[in-house]
Amino acid sequence: MQENKSQYDKYPATSIKNGTLIKGWKNILNQITPEVNANIIAIECYTGVYYEQLISYFRNIPHVLFVDTTQILKAESEILQITKNFTKEDILFGYLSNLSIHDYFDEKKISAVNQEIKSAQKNGNIILFGYGSSCIAQADILVYADMPRWEIQQRMRKNEVTGLGVDNKNEAFSLQYKRGYFNDWRVLDKHKKTLYQQADYWLDTTGKEPKLIDKQTFLAGIEKTAHKPFRVVPFFDPAPWGGQWMKEVCGLDKSVTNFGWCFDCVPEENSLLLEINGETFEMPSVNLVYLKSKELLGEPVEARFGQDFPIRFDLLDTMDGGNLSLQVHPTTQFVRDNFGLPYTQDESYYMIDAKEDAVVYLGVKTGIDSKAMINDLENANSDSNLNFDDKKYIHSIPAKKHDHFLIPAGTIHCSGKNSVVLEISATPNLFTFKLWDWDRLGLDGKPRPINIERGKQVVQWDRDADYVTSQLVNQFKEVARGDGWVEEKTGLHPTEFIETRRHTFTGSVRHLTNNSVNVLNLVEGDEIIVESPDNNFEPLIVHYAETFIVPASVEEYTIRPHGKSVGQKCVTIKANVRF
Repeated sequence: MQENKSQYDKYPATSIKNGTLIKGWKNILNQITPEVNANIIAIECYTGVYYEQLISYFRNIPHVLFVDTTQILKAESEILQITKNFTKEDILFGYLSNLSIHDYFDEKKISAVNQEIKSAQKNGNIILFGYGSSCIAQADILVYADMPRWEIQQRMRKNEVTGLGVDNKNEAFSLQYKRGYFNDWRVLDKHKKTLYQQADYWLDTTGKEPKLIDKQTFLAGIEKTAHKPFRVVPFFDPAPWGGQWMKEVCGLDKSVTNFGWCFDCVPEENSLLLEINGETFEMPSVNLVYLKSKELLGEPVEARFGQDFPIRFDLLDTMDGGNLSLQVHPTTQFVRDNFGLPYTQDESYYMIDAKEDAVVYLGVKTGIDSKAMINDLENANSDSNLNFDDKKYIHSIPAKKHDHFLIPAGTIHCSGKNSVVLEISATPNLFTFKLWDWDRLGLDGKPRPINIERGKQVVQWDRDADYVTSQLVNQFKEVARGDGWVEEKTGLHPTEFIETRRHTFTGSVRHLTNNSVNVLNLVEGDEIIVESPDNNFEPLIVHYAETFIVPASVEEYTIRPHGKSVGQKCVTIKANVRF
């Protein structure tokens, strides 16, 4: 482990000068309340807000008519019917929705409300609150109450929030998340994209005290972030196999049993922080992807992936923990046919740290009987008295720090105990088919879902020991060197669209984005500094194990050791989209 472990920054932010931030309900309502008492005020919101609580506050604005859009949605039974093809009868998986917010409204109820609005409009303020509120009438003032997906998940686990038009807060977390992932968030993101230039204010209710910023501050934050290196807000989660390493390195709560995951670059779920006049404002980082996809991703990447951030970095900590589940990711055709995804979760394991007994399970042993293996998996998972003999079927490899294991879709894999993996992958993050979970229970005390039926349809049986050894382990190739630095190509596999490069350096290294977003992690060294040769952005200081994003628009940047690392060896791993 590194020295100065607590240097890890858990709350990185983009600093905005001369921005407007208002906090506290009294001040926020005073700011929103118009001087002329005859306006239509719309408060749009994302799922995951404390809906009833927000209603109670916004009712304090003087008004003659208050419309709660949940009262003009279709009946819950109708919504369950129109969404059933996307949520499906499956504990984990659905199909990506193509619904819009308009599909949720009851036309007769809307007609009645429009008549009420017409009658009341000249008599005082009209407040339209809730999902799709700006669709009901042209708003004079539009507020958007946004919510990052990670915070939504925490509230789901506490059974505190409902889905879009559906009261499902008492369902299992997996079912709530499934509805959000496959349907609700798709519907609301599609709608939110139409409101970025219309919203007058953005509301953050993630913390104890609400905060409001105006349109100019919101857009300034987005614009600045799209043209400089930045970090999203990491989030951490325990796991059945979780370890102890991140507690030290990332400065986490030591009273928690373990931490298995650190999601340090999953922009569709991470938050983005703006620092305004000494206060931080939290919003979903996916807003940046939607608003500035060309500048962030690069024009060729945007042309291929649209408004979808394609690269994902996260840490997996099994130090003094256990093995991950033995698993396989589906092939591209499988996710297209079954889930509506355009691409799948190809990935790799870069070893940030490892004890002497660390291993990676990758591929199958050469010459095994695939039918016998599936039969043994099915028997072991159905009979608690049976164990799956992984040594008979699964190829395992000793793992040491700075090894890089490539895992194209369809390859059986799993990181073993006593290691820390930087997982570099394509963005789809839900589509893991577990084959064997080492006969253990999840954190909720229940068995985790096993997907042998799906898994056996996608396993590439030719990814055996011979193939793995020659194609998927430490495919390092030096591509350039200079004064105080060496650059190596480390992958990924030719079937994967991500290119990875490792730089080992004691001096300054010049990087080009080459029309693609770059994602990097400092995998060795205490501290580095990322700078612009032309002073086009403020320098970014990065600490050990931190992931950072460099938008394609930056074009050129340098990285060098900083602080205690000056004169010391540092190592970064960089990912970009391969053309």
